[in-house]
Amino acid sequence: MSNHPLLKIEIAQLSIAERIQLAEDLWDSISERQDELPLSDAQKQELDQRLERYQQDPTAGSTWEAVKQRLGFSQ
Repeated sequence: MSNHPLLKIEIAQLSIAERIQLAEDLWDSISERQDELPLSDAQKQELDQRLERYQQDPTAGSTWEAVKQRLGFSQ
């Protein structure tokens, strides 16, 4: 990937809100084409292991609500 100093200067001139929006737009453009991002063998192996553990005991994990509460995000 080449370095684009002009682009960096232009981004630096954006407000924080505009930069956040730019990051969101960039992420959305990537997620729309996520099928083009192949998983590494290590990632595939990890996902297979997690799926196997879940299938062996679906109740072993935590609910999203419990995780949020542990992290202090629940009200």
